[in-house]
Amino acid sequence: MKSQNHKSIVVGAGIAGLAAAVRLRAAGHEVVVYDQNNWPGGKLAEYSSEGYRFDMGPSLFTMPQLIEELFDLAQVEIQPYFQYSKEETVCRYYFEDGTRFNAYADRNRYIQEACKTFDVDAQTLRKYLQRNAFKYNRTKSLFLEKSLHRLKTYLSIDTIKGILAMPRLDMLSSLDQVNRRTFKDPRLVQLFNRYATYNGSTPYRAPGIMSLIPHLEMDLGTFFPRGGMVSIPRAVHQLAIDIGVRFELSTKVDEIVCDSGHVVGVRAGERIERADHVVCNADMYSAYKNLMPRVDAPQKAMNQERSSSGIIFYWGIQRSFPELQLHNIFFAQDYQREFDWIAEGGEWHNDPTVYLNITSKKEAADAPAGCENWFVMINVPAKADEDWEERVAIARKAVIQKLSRLLNCDLAALIAVENVLTPPLIQSRTSSHLGALYGSASNDRMAAFFRHPNFHSTIDGLYFCGGSVHPGGGIPLCLLSGKIVAEIIASKT
Repeated sequence: MKSQNHKSIVVGAGIAGLAAAVRLRAAGHEVVVYDQNNWPGGKLAEYSSEGYRFDMGPSLFTMPQLIEELFDLAQVEIQPYFQYSKEETVCRYYFEDGTRFNAYADRNRYIQEACKTFDVDAQTLRKYLQRNAFKYNRTKSLFLEKSLHRLKTYLSIDTIKGILAMPRLDMLSSLDQVNRRTFKDPRLVQLFNRYATYNGSTPYRAPGIMSLIPHLEMDLGTFFPRGGMVSIPRAVHQLAIDIGVRFELSTKVDEIVCDSGHVVGVRAGERIERADHVVCNADMYSAYKNLMPRVDAPQKAMNQERSSSGIIFYWGIQRSFPELQLHNIFFAQDYQREFDWIAEGGEWHNDPTVYLNITSKKEAADAPAGCENWFVMINVPAKADEDWEERVAIARKAVIQKLSRLLNCDLAALIAVENVLTPPLIQSRTSSHLGALYGSASNDRMAAFFRHPNFHSTIDGLYFCGGSVHPGGGIPLCLLSGKIVAEIIASKT
């Protein structure tokens, strides 16, 4: 641990804020983390009822090396805090025509299974996956690991390589166009189009570079953290405590205090705590509206299109389904109509794509014997002014009918425990504007450059991390945003 010379306050104990706190503490800063909730983790929360336990937020775990990095920086052994295992099956897919497909983690096995299931030859699929890996490796340094808003980022060999590779990155095509050019089988196009949902976008508008996302899942692997997803923030929170970070949970920050172009600290009630740096891990839109009302907000970032939201049902199911995996997707028949509705609104879509996550497949204690805990999610528009009680009733009926048909069961009769999360609840619990799950959408080839930067351009000492700023939403990108912020601060101290 370096000597303490600076004090940093982190507003928000989401996974990005926790990562920033550990990194800043490892760099020798005095660090204090504020959060209005009485638990760390933000969206990575849990819910329990009648013997069923549910992860309430993100359910996919990739790039565990970003967690390991935090322990390495702190020079602390990770095993007592956090353990995980790699999944052999990434996801099981269900199509309306009766097709079933197991997406295996092993590339050769994946290709072999895909060639049996879809109208595709092995060489075509292999080249597609290789191109996805190329896109990731050429752009990760520029788009994911560094700030896009600092000149220094562009003065590197990695950036030059990324720029030279632009013609091969499919920036001028949509993800759907890239997939349709590659595959004849509409089911395979649909399968690879779904990766746009990883940051709440639509494949019919999101740039083709987003085909690199499958590389994170298929080549780098998907994992299951022992104890469920909530074990991720708990482990990092405990690490932070053990290396000297102070936490002020159940403490609402009322204002990030700035004066004469400099950050002063934060105000909680009548008390002001001063700091050299303040890292805001709150939703960017809500932060400017509620925490910094006297600071000029960047209108371009504030007006960006919001990502999709979701309705999530937490169902305790009084039966086990051996055919289901940890991750399962039940596709809509008309995929484009579903995404048009999510992006543009209009008449309620009654054939949603359903994502089903069952952690009791890995943690038996998450459900009573012979039962399963179902996390059931559909994508919906990010809106706060809908009649969500009515919408939930419509969605519930559609989801139950779809899953009952495709799994050949009377699902309604099996639901013993039920809870639901809607966009207004997501907004109220996490301050995510309109309930958007990933901040702004990526439905534009320049969207990455339009995201709010990780620092304020005119207020010295004010920084931003989390899913609503660069590089984007999802656990890996949030962890990377914490890393970017810590590295910028370190470069100035």
